[in-house]
Amino acid sequence: MGPVMSLLDRLLGKPLSTGDEGDHHIGLASGIPVLGLDALSSAAYGPEAALTLLLPLGALGIAHVVPIIAIICAILLIVYFSYRQTIAAYPGGGGSYTVASENLGPKFGLVAGAALALDYILNAAVGISAGVGALVSAVPVLLPHTLALCLLIVGLITLVNLRGLKESGLIFMVPTLAFVGTLGIVIGVGVVKAIASGGSPTPVEPLPPIPPAIEAASVWLLVKAFASGCTAMTGVEAVSNAVPIFRKPAIPLAQRTLTAIIALLIVLLAGVAYLCKAYGIAATEPGAAGYQSVLSMLITAITGRGVFYYVTMGSIVAVLALSANTSFADFPRLCRVLAEDRYLPGSFAERGRRLVFSNGIILLAILASVLLVAFGGITDKLIPLFAIGAFLAFTLSQAGMVAHWRKVRGPGARRFILVNALGAIATGLTLIVVTVSKFGEGAWLTVVIVPLLFLFFSRVNKHYRSVGAQLATIAPMAMPERQDPIVVLAAGTWSMMTQRGMKFALRLSDEIHVVQVKTETSTTEDFSDNWDLLIASPARRARIAEPKLVTLTSAYRQFFTPFVDYVVKLSDENPERDIAVVIPDLIMSHWWEGIFHNNRGAVLRALIRSRCSDRVVVISTLFHLHD
Repeated sequence: MGPVMSLLDRLLGKPLSTGDEGDHHIGLASGIPVLGLDALSSAAYGPEAALTLLLPLGALGIAHVVPIIAIICAILLIVYFSYRQTIAAYPGGGGSYTVASENLGPKFGLVAGAALALDYILNAAVGISAGVGALVSAVPVLLPHTLALCLLIVGLITLVNLRGLKESGLIFMVPTLAFVGTLGIVIGVGVVKAIASGGSPTPVEPLPPIPPAIEAASVWLLVKAFASGCTAMTGVEAVSNAVPIFRKPAIPLAQRTLTAIIALLIVLLAGVAYLCKAYGIAATEPGAAGYQSVLSMLITAITGRGVFYYVTMGSIVAVLALSANTSFADFPRLCRVLAEDRYLPGSFAERGRRLVFSNGIILLAILASVLLVAFGGITDKLIPLFAIGAFLAFTLSQAGMVAHWRKVRGPGARRFILVNALGAIATGLTLIVVTVSKFGEGAWLTVVIVPLLFLFFSRVNKHYRSVGAQLATIAPMAMPERQDPIVVLAAGTWSMMTQRGMKFALRLSDEIHVVQVKTETSTTEDFSDNWDLLIASPARRARIAEPKLVTLTSAYRQFFTPFVDYVVKLSDENPERDIAVVIPDLIMSHWWEGIFHNNRGAVLRALIRSRCSDRVVVISTLFHLHD
């Protein structure tokens, strides 16, 4: 195990004790990259998603992007004020799931939990695919390797997150600063040029021609463009879900982090939308030859394709790809809360070697990879599935907060109710718009998956409640009569391993059945030939009961079935007695040596546990090999 542990230490870092947890909480500087990358990076694909839907309008479509983004920014502000209250009211984290469960009931909470889980999975896939999309637009030769690059980034983000919150915050801080700084410069320079030119600046380098209009603007098309642009709002809830990871005082730190994230996002969204209109930048067809991201064209138009272009595109690629980190920070914590409430297996509530919920991180990596493979790593194919889960969670959270303030009352309660009610209405209407407009493009999958997740969580909870009902008792212990069990020893050839099992069996009981299974192809030495010499005579000399030899013959070359059948028969014939099955096990000095042996003990244990009653106890006796 030494080399394996050494490799794990190098990849993931040395294990942290529970007492180290305080040193790995985060502050404002780390909170933005850990929890804000999803929201900030949406400035890169939110406006592009809207512009892609406006492609049929040609040049006229560009004029509509500013009012669409303005409406999205207004909804963002409403949601921001609501989540500031959620952070203060529920500092234990859990976000929409916790708020809806406590105020609207467990079923609404489960719907919110299912919606959030799906949103985090989709966010991880969309963020990574958007990052790779930006990369291949800057380096077109990489276009055929889109999916491979997506999966590589999933692996790297998973590894970083398994190393712990503190390290992921430090690693992601540099690309976050680079992204905000370089894109901020692009927007600043672009706005200055636009104002100086009277609103019609000349691009530094020629832009791709805008395709001609093939249809007129319609309310339905604009609604669909708005629905796609709403992907820019995902990730807003991340801070409220993860308040416990902030160092003290956690509530004001979390609120300041949320304020910084929303302020930066609104500036970036508004700046990109305004400059797309000013420079006349339309989207190009995603996945097609000659594809360029909107930001790639915007930077080219404002600063040209010099060194600064590649530095900025590099930061955009990094942040888009790393935006999945928001999901990797929050999805495991959502799994932890669901597991604590018995809606997921208990292992999701356990922290790993670096004080993070490793099982949730690994599960997210697997699910995001499956999505990326299914959709070929193309962002535009994933966008229709996106945002519905987020807005469903938003709506339930705001509605839950209205119920919370109505119960709590106190100073400012009416104002808080008004803010949260406005948030619930705004996000609820947006949810309807997004669902209806994207339903035929794949959003129906989300409408199906959320109820399926709800049913899965409910089924897990039903299982735990059933197990709990069968195990729970407050009755005093009923003292059993002292009676030795019947011991069944699984015997192969006579060896030190078998002898070790026999010695243990003799200490347990006076009634021992030594069971040996013979097949027509077996090379196992028959015990009956030397039974008296090896077992019977030594037992008589020691004045202990002689074990009983049972030789079973299998005409179908099976070892396990005859043995298990014998144990079942023995248990049925002795309903008042326990049966102890002793299975000698060989323990190797090196893990790889196990491939040279049949490992019958593990299979036999599993079969006995599945077929026998609870009066049958399985005991392993270990014989360790040494170099």
